[in-house]
Amino acid sequence: MTEIRLLPLLPLDEDVVLPGMIVPLELEDAEIRAAVESAQAKAPSSPSFPGIRSLPAAKPAKPEVLIVPRVHGEYAELGTVATIERVGRVPGGKAAVLIRGTRRARLGETGQGPGAARWVQAEPVTETGGERANALAADYKSVVITILQQREGWQMIDAVQQLDDPSAIADLAGNAPYLKLDQKLELLATLDVAARLERALEWSREYLAELEVTDTIRKDVAEGMEKQQKEFLLRRQLEAIRKELGELDGSAKEDDYRARVEAAELPEHVRKAALAEVDKLDRTSEQSPEGGWIRTWLDTVLELPWQTRTDDVHDIAAARAVLDADHAGLDDVKERIVEYLAVRNRRAEAGLGQVGGRRSGAVLALVGPPGVGKTSLGESIAKAMGRRFVRVALGGVRDEAEIRGHRRTYVGALPGRIVRAIKEAGSINPVVLLDEVDKVGTDYRGDPTAALLEVLDPEQNHTFRDHYLEVELDLSDVVFLATANALETIPGPLLDRMELVTLDGYTEHEKVIIGRDHLLPRELERAGLGQDDVRFTDAALSRIAAEYTREAGVRDANRTIAKVLRKITTKVALGEATLPLTVDAEGLPGYLGRPRHLPESSLPASTQRTATPGVATGLAVTGAGGDVLYVEASLADPETGGTGVTLTGQLGDVMKESAQIALSYLRSRGAELELPVGDLKDRGVHVHVPAGAVPKDGPSAGVTMTTALASLLSGRVVRADVAMTGEVSLTGRVLPIGGVKQKLLAAHRAGLRTVIIPQRNEPDLDDVPADVLAELDVHPVTTVREVLALALSPASTPVTQAA
Repeated sequence: MTEIRLLPLLPLDEDVVLPGMIVPLELEDAEIRAAVESAQAKAPSSPSFPGIRSLPAAKPAKPEVLIVPRVHGEYAELGTVATIERVGRVPGGKAAVLIRGTRRARLGETGQGPGAARWVQAEPVTETGGERANALAADYKSVVITILQQREGWQMIDAVQQLDDPSAIADLAGNAPYLKLDQKLELLATLDVAARLERALEWSREYLAELEVTDTIRKDVAEGMEKQQKEFLLRRQLEAIRKELGELDGSAKEDDYRARVEAAELPEHVRKAALAEVDKLDRTSEQSPEGGWIRTWLDTVLELPWQTRTDDVHDIAAARAVLDADHAGLDDVKERIVEYLAVRNRRAEAGLGQVGGRRSGAVLALVGPPGVGKTSLGESIAKAMGRRFVRVALGGVRDEAEIRGHRRTYVGALPGRIVRAIKEAGSINPVVLLDEVDKVGTDYRGDPTAALLEVLDPEQNHTFRDHYLEVELDLSDVVFLATANALETIPGPLLDRMELVTLDGYTEHEKVIIGRDHLLPRELERAGLGQDDVRFTDAALSRIAAEYTREAGVRDANRTIAKVLRKITTKVALGEATLPLTVDAEGLPGYLGRPRHLPESSLPASTQRTATPGVATGLAVTGAGGDVLYVEASLADPETGGTGVTLTGQLGDVMKESAQIALSYLRSRGAELELPVGDLKDRGVHVHVPAGAVPKDGPSAGVTMTTALASLLSGRVVRADVAMTGEVSLTGRVLPIGGVKQKLLAAHRAGLRTVIIPQRNEPDLDDVPADVLAELDVHPVTTVREVLALALSPASTPVTQAA
């Protein structure tokens, strides 16, 4: 007969007690207190439950209760018979009972017994085991000991080592805090000891793996914190040592680069790179040259104005007033600059200053002869915008590193000129003038113009990377201007990045205004004279521009005015003159001597260069602006032999072809033009362009060469006041050319009053100043016949005599 015990029911909510566990329970819960009190009372004299035939003959040594887990109000099928070891109070003063689980029992019928507790039939259960359970028990005990060692539970290790019963070893899992309620319920319900050990062993191994990972992470964190603390301590010691050494040898205190970097307003990517260099500097020996390189790099980075910018001026009227005050004439150029500023300000007001992180804006290329004010225009633009101005001279630059900077591995490495310009300006958005871009060269050290492509491209320059800095520098808000004398020598891809603004030169009237309002006050100050000490009349300034200088700009005029003031200052010092003094046109020869440039038409007819047949006046464009070009032609004597063509004067291929075309046209159309071309088959032709030391090329000399040859053959001289330009074809058509405005200004400066241009260049006359056009008689033509009719005068001598 099965021994069934009647025991007080002690329910536990959301908890499990396995055999072998010793658990304290507070007696504040009414059910726990009733169960303990009932167990301490005597056993009932008669059974309250039917079907129970046998009860223990004697009361056990210690009161017992049946602990049954209760989950969501439902009792488990199995419980744990537990003895009441002690009743007392916990350190907090609350009443508590200490119970010990002894064995499993199945929950039977319940009923009311003595006391307030419910009584229950506790039917013992039989557990199964075997040799496999013994092997699993050894493994599990080893894992439990390892976990206790990890958790430093040294007092429990001895108790675990003394256990031999596989069931008791398996029930050790009840004390594991890492097991969940459902896992403990599964262990309580599993009567097969081997299966119970398998589950406990699996869960414990998983926890042990997690514990090892956590311990590894903890050690890594602790080591990292120790390393940081150690590094912090060492850095403080190093600072103290360096400070002491500096005080001992009298050297200046070394800059704290780390503090400077952290205090500086740097972009995040720059700050990260700078701190990395500071760490490298701290690890570098004082005797190593690399320390000096790192310090130089850090000084450069810290001196750059990464976050410093100036506010733009949005008053367009004031900007136009600045340009007008600084420059006379150049109306079309100033209009384009004002448009540039107006659009930029409009985009800023509309919130369109940046597109996709990039600012938009054209790069203006100011192209014109020397002395027309390209550089001063850049300064005026900066003043009008309220920005700082910096000039980068590119003339003669042949090394790409001048733009992109040198690698830091080279001795004496420096950042490129762009970075140095930003540093010099002191703001991240200055006006940078790239001066003389047409004089940038190329050799084995690279192509600087290729590096300039990225600098001037708004799609790329927001991430410009200098080889020395090796961090991205945003150039998208920099206003770049470029200057050049000759458009032809600027590489095509670079010119494509820029918008062309041409400065063709000044008229005589504009030079008078510039000399009176700008050049004279400046030179008076340089000569130590007061503004009222010396006065130039407009007639004197006009004569300086017309007879003493012949240029597109005003550079020579400035030198001439300075020369007059120096002579006046000398005479005042010698007592030969008194101030104030007025310089008029008639008095200029006393200071400057006789005029150097007299108009060809003002000379006596016998001394004019075109007084001899075979000489024609052409117009050309050079790096110094428009210029007058004379073409001379002659025929060889029949007795000397030879029928070829000789070309001299440093002519380029295009001008040589123009001479060949002119000669071929006259040979084929000479009869129509009533020219004696029959002798050409027996006489050689020589075409010469004076100033042979200066290379000359271009198609615009075609009509000039044709006119010179026609004058030579006909014996009719070319009118001294006529200049011409245009390309000629084999059929006698006059084709269009470029630089009409510069050529007409040159003709006006030279005193020529009649100018022949191609018919298709007539729209270019709109660019010529009105006062210049009023003094010129411009004839657009389409054929060579029209040119000859306008240029040739009636013949005075036979062609043989002229030859």
